[in-house]
Amino acid sequence: MQAEKISISLSQSLLQFIESYKIAKGCNSPSQVIEVALELLRNQELESAYRQASSEVDSAWDITVADGLTDETW
Repeated sequence: MQAEKISISLSQSLLQFIESYKIAKGCNSPSQVIEVALELLRNQELESAYRQASSEVDSAWDITVADGLTDETW
């Protein structure tokens, strides 16, 4: 994966947290800490989207899918 350099501004407390996390978790750089955080955020968003999609599925569909058929070979 090719990395692209960006510039961000963070509060001193977040910078301290990044440094502490880097040391505690054995990350190689602050960038790696940010990557971990962004992956967690992405997973959280995906989980939320899947949960939303799942809630939109009509429960009657499970009954309709089988429609009285069995797993017999035709």
